[in-house]
Amino acid sequence: MSSDFEGYEQDFAVLTAEIIGKIGRVPKLPPDEKKQMVTSVEKQLEEAKELLEQMDLEVREIPPQSRGMYASRMRSYKQEMTKLETDFKRSRIAYSDEVRNELLGDDGNSSENQRAHLLDNTERLERSSRRLEAGYQIAVETEQIGQEMLENLNHDREKIQRARDRLRETDANLGRSSRILTGLLRRIIQNRILIVVLAIIIVFTILMAIYLSVRGH
Repeated sequence: MSSDFEGYEQDFAVLTAEIIGKIGRVPKLPPDEKKQMVTSVEKQLEEAKELLEQMDLEVREIPPQSRGMYASRMRSYKQEMTKLETDFKRSRIAYSDEVRNELLGDDGNSSENQRAHLLDNTERLERSSRRLEAGYQIAVETEQIGQEMLENLNHDREKIQRARDRLRETDANLGRSSRILTGLLRRIIQNRILIVVLAIIIVFTILMAIYLSVRGH
């Protein structure tokens, strides 16, 4: 399971390195090449998001005792992804302003005002994105805690079941022991009754012999 995660991790590192390089080249390219580069970066960002989703699924499959290290790495990668998206948004804003100025011939002051307004909106979106990311992380951690609690409950249930099975076996053994003791007591009582009867017969025989002997004299 960890080998799959590390494979996705390597792919993510290579992909983000390519994205960083392309974002840095966007302002220096001619308009036609900039458009192609922006489209390429958008596709690679989607691929990076899909890799993060796969990595997140792999982390959920890792046993709880080993999950902490991978969860920490996932948080770092998600922060890196957020930064990439922010940098890309800023490069797109600059690219959009440049195209707009070329098409409409806006003056510098109007472009600066629009850029400031767009940057302000971008910062608001970033803050909202961070809040959503924090909420998502809390949900993931809550789910992990819930899974651990369920595993502990299942473990406790198995212990209780084993204890019940042992109690049933003990009850069965006690029942067999009770029947054996009852049979032994019954035999002891029968033997004692037999001894008493034999004793009575012997005493009666002796008394009869004495009586007959005395009477014959």
